[in-house]
Amino acid sequence: MKIKDQFRFIRQNIKKNRVRTSMTILATAMGCAFLIVLASVGYGLQETVVKDTLEEQVVTKIDVYGHESEGNYRPLSMEDVEYLESVEGVKAVTRRNQLRQIPTYSIDEYDAEAMAYSTHFPSEVESGLELSGGRLPENINEVVVGYHFVKHLVKDMDNADIYDEESGEIKSEYLYQDDLIGKTMDMKVRKDVEGEEIYETMSLTIVGVLEKPTREWMQDSNVYISQEIYAKVEEFTGTPGGELGIDPENINEVDTSNTFDDVKVYATNLEAVQGVSDELEEKNYAIYSVVSEMKQINMLFTIAKAGLILVGTIAIIIASIGIYNTMTMAVTERAPDIGIMKAIGANPKTIKQIFLLESSYIGIIGAIVGTIVAYLISLLVNLGLPIIIEMAFQDELPEGLQFSAIPLTLVLIAVGICLFVTILSGMRPAKRATQIDVLKAMRREI
Repeated sequence: MKIKDQFRFIRQNIKKNRVRTSMTILATAMGCAFLIVLASVGYGLQETVVKDTLEEQVVTKIDVYGHESEGNYRPLSMEDVEYLESVEGVKAVTRRNQLRQIPTYSIDEYDAEAMAYSTHFPSEVESGLELSGGRLPENINEVVVGYHFVKHLVKDMDNADIYDEESGEIKSEYLYQDDLIGKTMDMKVRKDVEGEEIYETMSLTIVGVLEKPTREWMQDSNVYISQEIYAKVEEFTGTPGGELGIDPENINEVDTSNTFDDVKVYATNLEAVQGVSDELEEKNYAIYSVVSEMKQINMLFTIAKAGLILVGTIAIIIASIGIYNTMTMAVTERAPDIGIMKAIGANPKTIKQIFLLESSYIGIIGAIVGTIVAYLISLLVNLGLPIIIEMAFQDELPEGLQFSAIPLTLVLIAVGICLFVTILSGMRPAKRATQIDVLKAMRREI
């Protein structure tokens, strides 16, 4: 019997029992849809978490915290920076030192308090630093400020009436409204001498404003000063980084001018991050990169997705019971047909193949229907569930949160499992069909 004739025979038999076959296909479709939708939650949340991680952090960035030597970690020096720059795959090495006190900044009658960082701007430019306006510093008294620095410039800072009672935010009439670029501001730092506070004022010119951070909740109100200004603050206070609360006379004679608080390595591309990270770890550098975090996140989600797929497979196995019953009844009902085929010399393998094809046919149709239903459910979940949660809990969900995602790999896995289970369910009835006695089949005695 040709394969074309086998399919014609299968379709004819299915038409005779449309209701029973349709219910079996429906059960299979429900099981397949359940598997896909359940596992899609893991895929959707993974996609959201990975996307947020990539947006919040520079994927080619590697934080270097120090160098381990004989069980102790030492801060990074210029020699370390030069070595890091020589590593293959490294695009830039940025280095910063944080001022260890919070200066006060004044522009006309407006004041602000913000952290200050000594910054090596050439390496920052190589790493991809961008400005929303202005230019980079060219002289020692020129600075760049963070995007949100202007929101901290307040008139009459000590006045309690500057805050709006309803929103709790500073009233607009007290905020600085002019353009910052080109403005001269005074940075006031202090030192403590025998319980007395002594202040020093340095005049700085704002020449640029950094680009807005990628995430809405991120704030950048820092002031990025030159290394020369940082050194002047140290000279004034007599302490490393201008730190307060320590006696300059009791400080160990350690040269801190050649060390850095914050060193970041930027790889040329994402593919180079792992190679650079491995080499730095071999050299006993304490590092962190988003790639290592992504590995842990992906591992956790892989385990979660495997568990969800396993649970979803149980639904398909339950549906396979219906397929087994349908095929068993089909063998019983078609006993005369089987007897005729065997009487005219049909090969038992052909008879077995017919019933396996029929169970596969049911499985494929169920998988296709289930996949379509799963996509519709996924769409409804992503559109409707956030609205329901926000209405029920009165809390706004993070922007871009995706509850369900159905990649092609998930569809292939689900269809593969569904097809395997349905074929397995038809094996026993198909084998029974080959064992039917011709005479009994003709007399309908099975």
